[in-house]
Amino acid sequence: MNNGNKRVTRLIGYVKGLKDGLDGVKLYAEYKEDIESVKPQEAFEIFYSLIEEEIQPKEILVFLDKVINVFYKSLLNHRWEKPDNDNFLMDLINENEALVKKTDEIKALMKEPDLSIRKQKLLSRVKELEEFNDHYLKKENILFPYMEKTMDKFHGLSIMWELHDVVRNQIKEAVNVIKDDDSSEQQVNKAIANLFFGILGVKKKEELILFPAASEVLSDDDWYQMHKQSMEYGFPFIEKSSSETINEEEKQIINNGFIKTETGILNFEEVLMIFNTLPVDMTFVDENNKVKYFTRPKDRIFPRSPAVIGRNVNNCHPPASVHIVEEIVESFRSGQEDTAKFWLNLKGKDILIQYFALRDESGNYKGVLEVSQDITEIKSLEGERRLLKWGQ
Repeated sequence: MNNGNKRVTRLIGYVKGLKDGLDGVKLYAEYKEDIESVKPQEAFEIFYSLIEEEIQPKEILVFLDKVINVFYKSLLNHRWEKPDNDNFLMDLINENEALVKKTDEIKALMKEPDLSIRKQKLLSRVKELEEFNDHYLKKENILFPYMEKTMDKFHGLSIMWELHDVVRNQIKEAVNVIKDDDSSEQQVNKAIANLFFGILGVKKKEELILFPAASEVLSDDDWYQMHKQSMEYGFPFIEKSSSETINEEEKQIINNGFIKTETGILNFEEVLMIFNTLPVDMTFVDENNKVKYFTRPKDRIFPRSPAVIGRNVNNCHPPASVHIVEEIVESFRSGQEDTAKFWLNLKGKDILIQYFALRDESGNYKGVLEVSQDITEIKSLEGERRLLKWGQ
């Protein structure tokens, strides 16, 4: 363990040297022994140390691949075992293998000599890669929270989240270039090359670092819970695996107990039915910035998984928007503000996102309630409707 700690300390120095633009050959020679022994979990420690020094994930991406390439041989040779309950892990691995088949098919289409025909063939295949977003969502909303709960170093997963956002943008960019009648062969080739570098690069980092580290720190029950939670997401390019049965203890938690208030008495089942029937997504973050509860409406706007319960709210948002979350929370905590609103267009729908400060009877800050709502139909309402009309 001591040797490992010393190696991590030295390798932090090596990575900082690369970041500062020092001679890579000299650095490698100086740290060669440490580089050739680095382990997946140590890689997390190295990058987390940079985040602790307030180096932003976007800054780390500039030299990330250079570091991974140097560590590649050692990480590849690291021996690790899959968990006994490997359903969730195998789903992610199989999705990656299916992704490679999709990118190979796109590579074959790139040989089409006629540019206009090539674009026609490429468009649907590249747009199909948008489905792979569910792979990233399962990592962000299920795997990452479980890993973060085990050790602080896994908060460095924000770097991989940043990579997800890069790939999402690369897919959009490739689609736009292909759809553009005036785009040149060079532009198409560059867009596809960037996309492949990004999306396959994330796959490589999962296999070398993420999956081994997760298998080493998470329990069998963690893997069981993650697999169960993943059933609410898509399974890009593969068959959805079978869900596992909820055990009797969990059923008792759902079915027993009641809540008594001045306005009525409800059992837990009734409370859940009411909350989950409301046509909004609601998420409660407590005064310690921990996600404590979220609703499960029929049509969720933003993905949520039980894995986020207890997670710091900052880790539930892309790194690029964390500063906005922090500003809202601190404005509420100080009493300066009580509400915040945003609205945006998402997949053709108008979405209203509202934040409300929660305070007890004495005015003490107790957390934030996030409420997201599809207001597309509401915005289109005109005049009045005083008669019942089903389905309209």
